[in-house]
Amino acid sequence: MTGSKRVFIKSYGCQMNVYDAERMGEALAAEGYQATDTMEDADLILLNTCHIREKAAEKVYSELGRIRQLKDARAGAGSSLSVGVAGCVAQAEGEEIVRRAPTVDFVVGPQAYHRLPDLVRRAAVRPGAVDIDFPTEDKFDALPSRTKPGVISRGPTAFLTVQEGCDKFCAFCVVPYTRGAEVSRPVEAIVREARELAAAGVREVTLLGQNVNAYHGEGPDGRTWDLARLLYRLAEIEGLARLRYTTSHPLDMTDSLIDAHRDLDALMPYLHLPVQAGSDRILAAMNRRHEADAYVRLIERIRAARPDIALSGDFIVGFPGESDADFEDTMRLVETVGYASAYSFKYSTRPGTPAAGRGDQVPEAVKSERLQRLQALLNTQADAFNRSMVGRRFDVLLERAGRKPGQLTGRSPYLQPVHVDAAAGAIGDLVEVAVTEVAGHSLFAEPIGKREPADRRLAAGGVA
Repeated sequence: MTGSKRVFIKSYGCQMNVYDAERMGEALAAEGYQATDTMEDADLILLNTCHIREKAAEKVYSELGRIRQLKDARAGAGSSLSVGVAGCVAQAEGEEIVRRAPTVDFVVGPQAYHRLPDLVRRAAVRPGAVDIDFPTEDKFDALPSRTKPGVISRGPTAFLTVQEGCDKFCAFCVVPYTRGAEVSRPVEAIVREARELAAAGVREVTLLGQNVNAYHGEGPDGRTWDLARLLYRLAEIEGLARLRYTTSHPLDMTDSLIDAHRDLDALMPYLHLPVQAGSDRILAAMNRRHEADAYVRLIERIRAARPDIALSGDFIVGFPGESDADFEDTMRLVETVGYASAYSFKYSTRPGTPAAGRGDQVPEAVKSERLQRLQALLNTQADAFNRSMVGRRFDVLLERAGRKPGQLTGRSPYLQPVHVDAAAGAIGDLVEVAVTEVAGHSLFAEPIGKREPADRRLAAGGVA
């Protein structure tokens, strides 16, 4: 390719999709495509889709309708525009997307995007190509180095996928059907990618997986490593100051992982550990395979190991068969645990999942009322947690320019946005601050001395 072509990637949904979009961009950049933030400027438009929420596919078709107008206008002006659909809707819908939306030139599933450059070339000759196979080869080995010149510019934070797929088969979830069975990447491959990121200036890495704490990858010693052992290894890499991981399942929160939270300064004191409901009856119907009390006792063990840890969770209200009493159990669990932040949703049917065919669906008005009550409680807890930060001292990783001139914005160890005066440091620096004010979900702070510059990572050659 000539290098003059531009690609626009629109990504929906979870952090895994953000990572996938970045890797797709890197694969296309290696073929000469340049990224653009404007759809109208693109020669290739790629929709990286999510299938978790209700009517996800219809939203994609609606977006494709708007893109068709742009493609028709481009054709009328004598130029071309290629359109692709990737991600979980692509995996679920497959050739149906091409049938319903002829403007689409190709469809690629989340396990096949390493073949994206070849698919783009094939579609240019014969539109309608579909690749949603689950290949036997490791797609990550086929992708370009993350430090290849010109591939992508980086900020100080990055996602890194270590595990994909899920074997839990929760009754409401499509992930096992769109992402496949649990697969863990080898330790050495993950360490190599983390080193590349550190060499490119990344200081914080978030490990991703649909069920990340079930990680069980092959180690360099030939044995199976769990997530805790992987975290200890990544903490040794020069330049990586912070580690996070998401999303977890309570069943896979092992003693060794709890110990890692106790032992590793680099592992941030923030844990996203979804429970979904507080009723044992509903948890059983969801096929969560744990009870509410077991979850609460797990939280107690985690907090005993790391007292300053902040908890985040996911909740679904209105799951089929949920009674008023079941919902009150959820409210009690939230009150017992106390969350720094949380995501809550009304149950929505996902075609093909066990819960979709149940006849005891909860009326929409009831779901809405329950969600409102739950979110009010969660917001109260989040506000209280944020207010408790005033007067606290901790390091902030400066990530970007703030919304106001002369301001930089970073993240606290607990993922809150923190705004400081730009004189505090440079993007990529770790700066110790004291929190002075809370406004909404954001913190305002003043630097109090210690600063670890971004270029300190180069002191030992950039990697370990």
